[in-house]
Amino acid sequence: MDQLKQSLLEAPIIEKNGYHYFVHPISDGIPKLESDLLREIVVRITRKADLEDVDRIVTPAAMGIHISTAVSLMTDIPVTVIRKREYGLEGEVEISQQTGYSENEMFINDVREGERVLVIDDVLSTGGTLAAVLDALDGIGAEVVDTVAVIKKAGGENKVDEAGYDVKTLINVDVVDGEVVIVDEHGDD
Repeated sequence: MDQLKQSLLEAPIIEKNGYHYFVHPISDGIPKLESDLLREIVVRITRKADLEDVDRIVTPAAMGIHISTAVSLMTDIPVTVIRKREYGLEGEVEISQQTGYSENEMFINDVREGERVLVIDDVLSTGGTLAAVLDALDGIGAEVVDTVAVIKKAGGENKVDEAGYDVKTLINVDVVDGEVVIVDEHGDD
């Protein structure tokens, strides 16, 4: 993951409400996302994730969309986006998303009981988003075949681990003294 690793080492750090946040094309859409970086990430996801008999990819808006779309194009697995807007469709499930710096409501539509899903997200930091998504999918009765986050920000609270969910990651980092530090360049399996 040379490009991902290098791009993270060069990422600027900002602070939001005491939370140190790296600004990166995968998690923020800025600076520009180079196609070769996205391609590298998609190849790694398709190699790391269990894709057998997956009915659909499920991803939270907004920064999981580009990654999941690219994986969908490589695998022919359709994508469902968990939106931050309520539509009022039959079967819609509301979830509360809490991150290190914000709280939002999100809405799952068009995921059915018994469907086998792959969950993809850009960053696993506090685990608030993924824990809420995985809880909701469990409540729907969907079978989560695998969960992959591109980047894991190590250290601190992780609600996904606390809830007993397993998440594969492509690279694990921390922010130390205002800089990104690579904790594990191969991520979690």
